Amino acid sequence: MVKQARAARTRQALINAAAEVFADDGYALASLPAISKRAGVSTGALHFHFPSKDLLAREVEAAAVESVERLAQQGRVRDRAGLQLLVDVSCELMLAVSADIVLRAGFELGGDPSRKNEEGPGRWWSDWVYRLLCEADGAGELAEGVSPEGAAAAVVAATVGFGVLNGWRRVRFSPQLVEQFWVLMLPGLAASPAGVLVVSGASVGAAVRGDN
Repeated sequence: MVKQARAARTRQALINAAAEVFADDGYALASLPAISKRAGVSTGALHFHFPSKDLLAREVEAAAVESVERLAQQGRVRDRAGLQLLVDVSCELMLAVSADIVLRAGFELGGDPSRKNEEGPGRWWSDWVYRLLCEADGAGELAEGVSPEGAAAAVVAATVGFGVLNGWRRVRFSPQLVEQFWVLMLPGLAASPAGVLVVSGASVGAAVRGDN
């Protein structure tokens, strides 16, 4: 049990260190020696757990996917659905990306041109947003002329873009960025946003109408 616990800690330390190096240097420039040094373990221990950089990157992406799935599931547990669920989870996701280097690195790896893997958190998020918008469309929540495909493309581009902004040292992410996005987005997206949808406790309907 002691050896298993030590191995689990070493594995997690390597995943965290890899996420930091991937986020700082990008996949192509990241090196296994730099990752093992950041984790405080030997290169031999790294190769025991992860024989290649690709496998390590896939593990970072897999951990990020688990985090996104967990956020989506928690939203369902709170009996949210449709557009309100999308607003809630997107806000929570961006807060998580800001705080969790593994989640942020997972998204960045998906957009790295030197990577060929298409199964990271960005792909999962894109598919989930599209399915949720299809549900919202079936429930009559989308405005006339708005397609789930077009809406999903806009939402995914914005939320993934927020993650990229967070990685830039000169841009400080804040929840208000996501809130402002939804205040701007919902009037064209929702059939009747006023008085229904809520962003971080503030009525989007009031913001749309310009109420004080």
